[in-house]
Amino acid sequence: MLDNNRVSSRAFGLPFSGVCVGVMGMKKLLILVSVLAALVVYGGERVYLLYDVESPQASYAAGKLGKALTGQGYELQTDPGGYDRMVSLAVHSKRYKPESFEVIPEGRVITVYGGDDRGMIYGALALAEVLENGAGLDGVEGWKEEAHLSFRGIKFNLPWEPYRQSSALEQHFETVRDLAFWEAFLDQMVENRFNAISLWNLHPYTFMFRPKHFPEACPWSDGELAEWQHFYREVFRMAKERGLDTYVVSWSIFVSREFAEAHGVGKQNFYPHYYVQGDPSELIRRYTRECVTQMLETYPDLDGIGLSHGEGMAGMTPLERQAWMDDVIVAGMLNANRRSRLIHRVPFSSGTSSDPGVGRDVEWVTRDAMERLGDSFEGPIWVEMKFNWSHAHSTPKLVKVHGGKLGDTYFNPKPGNYKVTWMARNEDFFALRWGVSDFIRSHIATNAAEDYVGGYFIGSDTYIPGKDYFTALEEPVNWTWAFERQWLFYKLWGRLMYDPETPDSVFQAGFVRRYGESARDLLQAYALASSTQLRIASLYESSWDFTLYSEGMLALQGEQTRYISVDRLINQSTMDPDYVSVSEYVDTIAKGGSFSSERVTPLMLADVLDRDNAEALRLVGSIDTSENASLRYEVSDVMAWAQLGFHLADKLRGAVALERFRKAGEDADKAEAIACLEAALAHWDELIRITRPIYRDMPLTHYNHNSFDANPDNLFHWALIRDQVAEDVAIARKAVFEN
Repeated sequence: MLDNNRVSSRAFGLPFSGVCVGVMGMKKLLILVSVLAALVVYGGERVYLLYDVESPQASYAAGKLGKALTGQGYELQTDPGGYDRMVSLAVHSKRYKPESFEVIPEGRVITVYGGDDRGMIYGALALAEVLENGAGLDGVEGWKEEAHLSFRGIKFNLPWEPYRQSSALEQHFETVRDLAFWEAFLDQMVENRFNAISLWNLHPYTFMFRPKHFPEACPWSDGELAEWQHFYREVFRMAKERGLDTYVVSWSIFVSREFAEAHGVGKQNFYPHYYVQGDPSELIRRYTRECVTQMLETYPDLDGIGLSHGEGMAGMTPLERQAWMDDVIVAGMLNANRRSRLIHRVPFSSGTSSDPGVGRDVEWVTRDAMERLGDSFEGPIWVEMKFNWSHAHSTPKLVKVHGGKLGDTYFNPKPGNYKVTWMARNEDFFALRWGVSDFIRSHIATNAAEDYVGGYFIGSDTYIPGKDYFTALEEPVNWTWAFERQWLFYKLWGRLMYDPETPDSVFQAGFVRRYGESARDLLQAYALASSTQLRIASLYESSWDFTLYSEGMLALQGEQTRYISVDRLINQSTMDPDYVSVSEYVDTIAKGGSFSSERVTPLMLADVLDRDNAEALRLVGSIDTSENASLRYEVSDVMAWAQLGFHLADKLRGAVALERFRKAGEDADKAEAIACLEAALAHWDELIRITRPIYRDMPLTHYNHNSFDANPDNLFHWALIRDQVAEDVAIARKAVFEN
């Protein structure tokens, strides 16, 4: 969102005169119309909006800008004569790049040009943002912006036939079927300048149509199927209206249960199974190929399809998997009566199992297959790779992808027909709000500087941002759905992918609009406090989803997802190679060694955590939340992150002292370990005190790895694992000298 400071810093003017109309390709001249009507404040000025009434995108942009104008007291009139000010929205593709825009004020006229429909929408929303920040049209100075990354997508797992069977995912079924939810979700996407939405589930086709030659595969009555089709058509239509590309992504060789039972094939290749043998039988090949074609022809507003070599293909070699994709998914797309876009996920397995693995041979097979496609698809093929596996919110250094360390095969030599799109998975924070703008800037600068990088996906597998299942307070709040709670997360990622130089004042203004001037420091408080999560995930080496849940200090340990004990923390290697584990630190120091200034030792990290989180608490200390429940949540989340940071700091000190005692036998070290771990427990109790009144016990997919008799609904709250946290003190008290 643009504030006045940003507008002034990007002053730009062109010597145009009169009303700038623009170019719409080969279409006839723009039909100039206006919208809405209201009045007052800025001298009761009357504003005439001009836009192409035949364009859904222009109509959407004009509606959003018109709402902002009336919100500031301007009158919007339908008669083009007698206006006080005019705002013209148009596309000028010959002058501007795709997705770019320019705002040009000239006397009583402001022209908003986009390089395409998407850029025009961004320009209208940017001008609306200036108004919402309190400026009037007379204070608008010219500026222009261009997109930095060409792919700015969201990964959204659907709750019907999702990747895993879990109450945490299935609870969102009704919410995500609600088109009002999608209208709001897609609004925030375009407001934050995302440009692609990808919808993921195991087997999407039979929710979207009745297969022409395999009607038995679809379980729905005609009426039920009509409801499903209306849903998908409306989601795709609303996305198109907002300039968003849409993709449907599925997993490999999966069919509907009805198809499997009718034909005796794919006997485990249906929901809720996912780690299963591939069934490459010819009947499934034909069925899937025809489904892909039928989906593209049934939904003209659907832009593309994503394919995955992963689950549902065990027993097949990487070469066999790629051949199946070429013969089925790719062929089905090319058989359709129109061109489409392709997301090609890199293989997750280098052998014949579903286990993760990487290998140069697999990389070359995949690269060769993509390059042989040439320009068969619209635009570049988007090659999706998981950044640091399931925990992109860790270090901005690329340590691994799904399966291990990535070679340079996909990058060297530079590709011609595809671009890498990093999958920035978030399996680390679902409840607490998060916002570290400099981390995202660093991520983009470090990993998206080369022209073979197209951008990012942002999203989760084990969390759906639909139903608000967190909020415990019964007081009114300013959100309805879960994604609205994490508004800062989406705004930071979306706006910084579009322009990494977007200043923090833009995001500060978002807090001020919501809560008033007293909330301006919340952005910096979040940057300091929620960096705790980044530090946990950089310190603690992890891989797939359940191996770490940072905001809960939980990790998969053996066959159980548990609180990360002091012993586990001591022995766990780090994700970021510049971080030093507790065991490495104690061993090195005991041998008289030292660490370079670039390495982050456990005690250094503890000091940084204390410093940053104390400052975060200072910044929010004077904010009055007594009359605003929404603001109370915002401030409480900063406080919760801070207590989690203090907890980790004392736990690290205790872990170092405990390991020293075990190696050297000094009683003072044991006493220090006990004292530090007791302090860590006290901070956990404070975390519980802050969160218990405002957060419900929350269903958590991470717990679904096992059944817990005492917790059959897989519920999480920091209070529910306090006994595990307290075990650290007992571990220290029972510790013995190991020599």
